[in-house]
Amino acid sequence: MGAVGDFSKTDVTVNMDGFVATVEIHRPPHNYFNQAMVTSIADAYEFLANETECRAIILASEGKSFCAGSSVVTTGQLTTEEQQVVSSGTATGRNHIYEQGTRMMLGEIPVIAAIQGAAIGGGLGLALTADFRVAAPEARFSANFARLGFHHGFGLTVTLPKLVGGQAAMNLLLTGRRVKADEALQLGLCDEVVDLAGLRTRAGVLANEIASSGPLSVRAIRRTMRRGLVEQFRTAVDREQVEQEWLRKTADFREGISAAAARREPDFQGS
Repeated sequence: MGAVGDFSKTDVTVNMDGFVATVEIHRPPHNYFNQAMVTSIADAYEFLANETECRAIILASEGKSFCAGSSVVTTGQLTTEEQQVVSSGTATGRNHIYEQGTRMMLGEIPVIAAIQGAAIGGGLGLALTADFRVAAPEARFSANFARLGFHHGFGLTVTLPKLVGGQAAMNLLLTGRRVKADEALQLGLCDEVVDLAGLRTRAGVLANEIASSGPLSVRAIRRTMRRGLVEQFRTAVDREQVEQEWLRKTADFREGISAAAARREPDFQGS
C-alpha cells in the first residue's frame, strides 16, 4: 500500500493497494468534522477518479469514533468556523460543508465506509454518502439534531429514508436516539456487522470484489443507480439550511448544546 496525492497538509490520507484506495480521516479520537476535513475527502474522491486507476474506495477513520459530528456536543458552543458554516453560504447559497457533501455524492467510484465507532449527526450524514457501510459491533448511529434543538443536515432528508424507509427515518430524526450495530443492520443503516479486528479486512474484501468487475461498467451502473439522487440531495440541503439558520438563533438550540456538553437532559421551552 502506498500514499498517493498531495494530502500531507490535511487531516486525510490517501493510500492505494492495487485498484482499491483507502481514504482515512485523522482527527482522533472522535474525528469531529470541519470544513477542511470534508473538503479534503471530496478532493480525494475527485483525485482518485481523475488521476488514478482506483476502482473502489474505503472510507475509514483513526480513533474511537468514525465521526462524532460537531464538537459542540462536548464544548457546549459552536466554534467560530462552525458558526460561519451554519450562517453563511457559497456563491450558490449553500453552506460550505454541504457543498462538499454534494461533491461526494457526485463521485463516480463506489465507496465503502468502515464504521468502527460512533457515526453521530453530521458523521452519520457522512457515512450515508457512501454506497456501503460495514460496521463493527462497537458502532453507534444517531441523527441527534433534534436532541440539540436543531435541524438535521448533510442531506439526511434524502439519504436516511432511502436506506431505512420514511417511517423509520422519521423516528430516528425526531427522537435522535442511538442505534446499535445489530439494530442498524436490521434497519438497513449498515450492510454488514463484523468484529472490530476484521473490519478493515472485510471492507477490503468487498472493495476488491467491486474492483474485479469492469471499471467502466461499475461507474456506469453507479451513475444510473444514483440518477436523480444528487439533485434530490441538493434540494434537500437547501431546505435543511433554511431551517438550521433560524433554529440556531433560538433559546432551545442554546439549551440543547449546553445540555449535551453537560451530559444532562435538555429542558426545551419551545422558544
